[in-house]
Amino acid sequence: MSEVIDLINFAIAVSGITVSVLGFILALSAQYTGRRVRRFFLCIFAILTVYTVSDLTSQISLVMLGPGFAGLSRAAVFLESFLSSLLMPLITAYMLNLCGEKLNCRLFCLVFSLWVIYVALLVVTQFTTLIYTITDDNVYRRGACYPILLIPVVSQMLINMAGLYRRRGSLTVSERRSFWSYLLIPAVFTLIQMNSYGVLSIVLGTSLAGLIMFVFILNDQADKSIRQAIEIGEQQLKIRSLQMRPQFIYNTMSNIYHLCETDPKKAQDVIGDFTIYLRNNFGAIVKQGLIPFEDEMEHACAYLAVVKARYGEHLMTKFDTPYTSFTMPPLTLEPIVENAVKHGLDPEAPPLYISIHTEQTEDGAMITVENSGSDISLQDTEPSVDDDNEPHIGLQNVSDRLKELCGGTLTLLPRESGGVTVEIRIPAAAR
Repeated sequence: MSEVIDLINFAIAVSGITVSVLGFILALSAQYTGRRVRRFFLCIFAILTVYTVSDLTSQISLVMLGPGFAGLSRAAVFLESFLSSLLMPLITAYMLNLCGEKLNCRLFCLVFSLWVIYVALLVVTQFTTLIYTITDDNVYRRGACYPILLIPVVSQMLINMAGLYRRRGSLTVSERRSFWSYLLIPAVFTLIQMNSYGVLSIVLGTSLAGLIMFVFILNDQADKSIRQAIEIGEQQLKIRSLQMRPQFIYNTMSNIYHLCETDPKKAQDVIGDFTIYLRNNFGAIVKQGLIPFEDEMEHACAYLAVVKARYGEHLMTKFDTPYTSFTMPPLTLEPIVENAVKHGLDPEAPPLYISIHTEQTEDGAMITVENSGSDISLQDTEPSVDDDNEPHIGLQNVSDRLKELCGGTLTLLPRESGGVTVEIRIPAAAR
């Protein structure tokens, strides 16, 4: 019977090593995982690999090497017991990290305290025979108090299960499944080991749980990457759909046509501004990432110049941009002045005043766009189509792209004298 158990344990140890090494290779080569996730699983599978190798070493030492290797057996059994105990606090820390919580919370303190108790019992075990002992003849024996060593481990699992259930709303479905698999599978195998002397089933259970958990997380990361790619594609489509402005182009060309007869020099200037506007508008389709502020400012100024050529003194502009050494997403500033014109310019009303100001701040750069037109909000400026079938990019869209592409923010503030102030903050990291 003992030979059968030894063969089972050898098979379990080899299987555990295989699963752990496979998991490490997958974590090392995974393309869809973030740096934090990859680092965590590399650490987990590295511990699991050394843990399972230690288990195999102890099996070989106890079964095959004989009485002269009792010291090796003690070291291998201690190492595998210690390494296995590191996994549960790591899982707790990772779960809290995903939930946005710090490690000084009650859950981690409880799990860590139980880990300290386990390690203390493990150290005491080396000097007593109550929990387990390896005799001078290199024979492993469980003591009468062996289950005491597993109590902290089981308690950690139960506490983590309670913590996971409480935080289920802060995790994705795949994340919840991964944690439940990692907690339940070792728990089952631990109970089996507590009631079956000699069979080290927890080794295989722990390794399988780590691999299954990684598969769930890998699947979740892949889904997130696909969703992000789709969202980026949708954003690009939104931008592209806003490039062709039929009515605006028609009005501008018509205005240029009449200026060619009445004021050829002004028509030439408008053509130059309109060319700059079109170049920047079409260029935003193919540009990836951030662009210099000067390029976006040129785009906005060209648009305002074209509009001013049509409406004359009904549009007044002021530019005060001493600080320009930063970058920003394309189609950020121009849609803001465009919305100001859309909502505030009325030939039968007082002139619309638009000013653009930049300044360097402690944490980056700030662009301030003020207009004297109608009050607007993010909700009022969703992507829309006006009465002339002209598409307009919404400020909510601009706000979302600022946040996604550079961590920036967009804030709307009402002006006391009417109109609105738009503040764009670009963090220093984006410059």
